[in-house]
Amino acid sequence: MEKRNYQLELEQLLQGLTGKPRLLLHSCCGPCSSYVLTYLQPYFDITVYYYNPCIFPEQEYLHRKAEQQRLITELNAAGGSITFVEGDYNHRSYLDLVAGLETEPEGGARCHTCYEQRLRGAAQYAKAHGFDWYCTTLSVSPYKNAPLLNDLGTQIGEQYGIPYLPSDFKKKNGYKQSILLSKEHELYRQNYCGCEFCSHGG
Repeated sequence: MEKRNYQLELEQLLQGLTGKPRLLLHSCCGPCSSYVLTYLQPYFDITVYYYNPCIFPEQEYLHRKAEQQRLITELNAAGGSITFVEGDYNHRSYLDLVAGLETEPEGGARCHTCYEQRLRGAAQYAKAHGFDWYCTTLSVSPYKNAPLLNDLGTQIGEQYGIPYLPSDFKKKNGYKQSILLSKEHELYRQNYCGCEFCSHGG
């Protein structure tokens, strides 16, 4: 299989856009979204979709949500026009999906299932609300598998009739930029991915 350059594909797509299409951007947290939002703002009318049933405990979920909202408020105060939407927080739905996969290694079947749940939720919302594209911030993390995310995103998008934006946001120092922007905005940076089975940040 030919290795794809998702960053190059994204750059070429951005150059060909007319107007500002509506993008539903799934986000896992403020720090990961910081670079992605600043990068994509000139090209899209962005709505951040905060849908993360994997995050545990609920206090952590709420803390990350508050930081995401604060970042959007600060970016909008500087001239942005980003909208925020919260998906359904149902941690039990995540636990049911990954039952039997609790001891899978990081990046394995449990994580794949988690990606799919969040991308599917985003695609459904994007289609139902008339968005032109959908995507996720997850690929900005060096712990996340960009080819898998793009494959899942594309396949799920085709099922619902909503195109997935090709992307590997960690490229071109995207992850480094997210760290710098997190410091600039004094964002809380969590030390684990989200669920109770994770062993590292990201």
